[in-house]
Amino acid sequence: MDSAGQENRGRVVLITGAGQGIGAAIARRFADQGASLALVDVNPEHLRKLAESLIGSAGGILQLTADVASKEQVQQLVEQVVTKFGGIDVLVNNAGIIRDNLISNISEQDWDQVLDVNLKGAFLCCQAVFPTLKKQRSGKIVNIVSRAWLGSIGQANYTASKGGLVSLTRSLALEFARFQINVNAVAPGAIDSPMTRGLTDEARERLIRMQPTGKMGKVEDIAAAVAFLASADAEFITGQVLHVDGGKSCGLLSL
Repeated sequence: MDSAGQENRGRVVLITGAGQGIGAAIARRFADQGASLALVDVNPEHLRKLAESLIGSAGGILQLTADVASKEQVQQLVEQVVTKFGGIDVLVNNAGIIRDNLISNISEQDWDQVLDVNLKGAFLCCQAVFPTLKKQRSGKIVNIVSRAWLGSIGQANYTASKGGLVSLTRSLALEFARFQINVNAVAPGAIDSPMTRGLTDEARERLIRMQPTGKMGKVEDIAAAVAFLASADAEFITGQVLHVDGGKSCGLLSL
């Protein structure tokens, strides 16, 4: 087991959007390192299946079905985590949705839903865990953004939510620094996940052609980056965005 794995044994990690894809991979990474997990998702069946697969590896598991865009539900879930585990060491804001369309075709509802889940949800979770982390004078927050925060055609609502989350990350890093709380972000590129598998074959092939590496990343790549930013090895890193995108943030290939 690596040094980060030793460190995470006994730590409490709260992960939103944990039911599948990147969130589930993050949960598996921390479970393998012996952490106790609070798994949050809107889909209880996804949570059940994930929790069953983690029995015997995680230090403890709490399943929480909640909508992160609801302040009341977020407050309740944080209270349940603290009651069960006694505190929170790491918050991973991974919950996110997409409602892609050109700006002229994005409905007000699609705009509101994406901003509510992707940005407001992360804000509410950060706000809810802050008193606990402040009291502990320690903690790590990792926000899952996207390479798309740099700009993407047909994703005005999504890119705005992720760009806002980058700015929130930087602001909270400054606010929380004196309490020894680190706030960073991981920006995935094209990752083989349930979200990208929902694309048409043509769209997936176009994504791969634009990748400098010529391939999509794995959910485990994102989990590794999150585990690093949550570890003691990243103690002096805060307010940063770690792009895990195979070099795509350096520029797009046009081949």
